[in-house]
Amino acid sequence: MLVTVWAGRRATIVIGDPQVACDLLDHRSAIYSSRPRFVIMGELFTNNDALLTMPHGDKWRKTRKIFHSGLLTKACNSYKPIQVAESQRLVMDLVRSPENFGKHLERYAASLMVCVAYGQRVDNLEDPLIKRIYERMAYMATLNVPGAFWAESFPVLKLIPDCLAPWKREVKRRAEESTQLLSELAFDVRDRMETGDAPACFTKTLWEKREENPEALSEREIAYATGSLFGAGSDTSSSTLTSFILAMTCFPRVAAKAQEELDRVVGHDRSPTWCDAPNLPYCSAIIKETLRWRPVAVMGGTPHASIIDDHYNGHFIPKGTTILGNLWAIHHNEKYFKDSHDFIPERYLSPCEDGTLPYPHRDGHSAFGWGRRICPGQKLAENSLFITITRILWGFNISKARDQITGKEIVPDIFAYTDGFNSKPQPFQCRIEPRCPRVLEVIEQESLLGEQFLEKYKSR
Repeated sequence: MLVTVWAGRRATIVIGDPQVACDLLDHRSAIYSSRPRFVIMGELFTNNDALLTMPHGDKWRKTRKIFHSGLLTKACNSYKPIQVAESQRLVMDLVRSPENFGKHLERYAASLMVCVAYGQRVDNLEDPLIKRIYERMAYMATLNVPGAFWAESFPVLKLIPDCLAPWKREVKRRAEESTQLLSELAFDVRDRMETGDAPACFTKTLWEKREENPEALSEREIAYATGSLFGAGSDTSSSTLTSFILAMTCFPRVAAKAQEELDRVVGHDRSPTWCDAPNLPYCSAIIKETLRWRPVAVMGGTPHASIIDDHYNGHFIPKGTTILGNLWAIHHNEKYFKDSHDFIPERYLSPCEDGTLPYPHRDGHSAFGWGRRICPGQKLAENSLFITITRILWGFNISKARDQITGKEIVPDIFAYTDGFNSKPQPFQCRIEPRCPRVLEVIEQESLLGEQFLEKYKSR
């Protein structure tokens, strides 16, 4: 299914079928790995030094290689102790104030990504560092709003002198602030390396590569690579985890079945670890179904663009065409997912549902994108989701909240999500309670170990 939208002479193709998306964006990724031109955020704000908007070419290939070198399985394994400790802190937060689960998930995701990126932790969302980072992200989000800047439709406006274009001066001022922030964070890691006080993190890995070969990476490339890592991982992780809580609230039989599996494999005397993963197929299926059921990037994230003319099933796709994978439509395509708005992890435990087609991607979903533009942090994200989701299921019963006056259950709306390219659940109520006294005891014991480990990640 292809839908073409024309804006003047520029074509945008919106894909709603997973087979078409895989045919074009995966199997022909050499053709569809570029980006449309981003005049404001790409050229003026980041100088196209951020992987998100970087067009296809040598610079993109180099930057992509940087990401993959710091996020390979070996590197991701070195971040597992951080993920364990932060998950221990998260479940303890859920014990202390379960009604604030949304904020706890945001803090967890933010702290995890700052730890992985810069070797620092975030103890609360009022941390000045996280406020500066979120302010940068919020401003960047305004730069991608369609119609917000005439220069996106008429790039020649980019050439207007700064003195005659207040909007351009503001973008460039913010760009300087952004570069300064990212550079400060990167140089802080280098300073800590010189004193032997820098724990394992993505930025440290990049500085070490620069020490081996100074021509391989510039200081600006290191700063923007680590900045891109946080921006790509924090919001998406917290949104996915919130959708998981929503699903467990509205589909209680799923949580009950997962807890049967966890009790059989893990028991109550310890929390789950990655070593348990091969014996927790239902929990793994819950993670896949969460990513499919409510994708964060509803329109498939940042658009792709073709670099040469192409033909597909009788359609001519000219060079420079913008390609959007409508992930909401793809993940709810009834040809592949029967009763697509029901949360059914069993989809991933059998070869194929009755009357449906097999999903063309090996993951069974496309939450991390396609082809050479697939999220380079996929393994890191999957590790985080596994350790967090299994520990929440192991430790807590999640159920519908009740009205304090009538006592009736409050049923959340599974379609109440925020607007925009990245979407998350609107605030909702639920009950989160420790499953039993023994589980609570283990949570308290393990949270102390997590806090001890995270001491070395505290800001100086």
